[in-house]
Amino acid sequence: MKDIKNIISIKDLSSEQINYILTVAEDIEKNPEKYKNILRGKVIASLFFEPSTRTKLSFETAIKKLGGNTVGFDDIQTTSVKKKETFSDSIKVIAGYSDLVVMRTKIEGASRLASEMTDKPIINGGDGTNQHPTQTLLDLYTIKKEKKLENLTIGFFGDLKYGRTVHSLVEAISLYQPKKIKFISAPQFGIGKEYLEMLDKKEIEYEIHEEAKGNLKDLDILYVTRTQVERIVEPIEIEPLKKKYTITKELLDAEENPELIVMHPLPRVYEISKEIDDTKHNVYFKQSNNGIPVRKALICILLKLV
Repeated sequence: MKDIKNIISIKDLSSEQINYILTVAEDIEKNPEKYKNILRGKVIASLFFEPSTRTKLSFETAIKKLGGNTVGFDDIQTTSVKKKETFSDSIKVIAGYSDLVVMRTKIEGASRLASEMTDKPIINGGDGTNQHPTQTLLDLYTIKKEKKLENLTIGFFGDLKYGRTVHSLVEAISLYQPKKIKFISAPQFGIGKEYLEMLDKKEIEYEIHEEAKGNLKDLDILYVTRTQVERIVEPIEIEPLKKKYTITKELLDAEENPELIVMHPLPRVYEISKEIDDTKHNVYFKQSNNGIPVRKALICILLKLV
């Protein structure tokens, strides 16, 4: 198997590499004592040019539980970028201080550019509307634990245009030959043409729908994402869409699919009713917690510690 040098895009990973990452994550989760000091003496740079809660905190938790240390920032205004330091100089300097760099930016392709400026491993914690590969890996880990990875019928619901977690997961799940994919969204938030073309090339069946009602009965998984208001470039009126694009317990009960699991990368706003939290459909909090073993695994693999 080819070495994994960086985690920039899910497109860079083969199914064999993904399976290896998930296997290491499973071992870490089952045997935490075995790994608790594996990062002793290592420093991980955490560069968040864009706000984050789960990704940033789960990486920092993973590092500390592995016995490592972090340096970095979560406010670009406190860095030398404010003094007009170039992105290139910032990356070269900070990479020199650390063993591995985790970064999030608003700019698509910034993580790949950073990987070309240093020989230290780079992990993309999200770049604009493009990719969020570590979220996708924890999504796959969740799916593997709750269901299976192969031959799934999966629905994507909500903002499929700007939601980078959807983009990454569509790419990844296509490696496991799903039975069918359903894209459910308002027309102005539809999945990009390039993803449909990719599915066509792989001869994977898909459907496009404007509402969830009647389209959840045959799903194994419903993957919900919030409206990415911070990334919308054209004027769109959100308020009229809220009622139609909220998953409620009433809707799930009517669909008569008791084995359906509901996933969400979080944070949620209005798109999943809180009454679903107390049903067996809810796996989104488990999903969030799965970020710890997966991100532990990525760090250990990139630093060649496993």
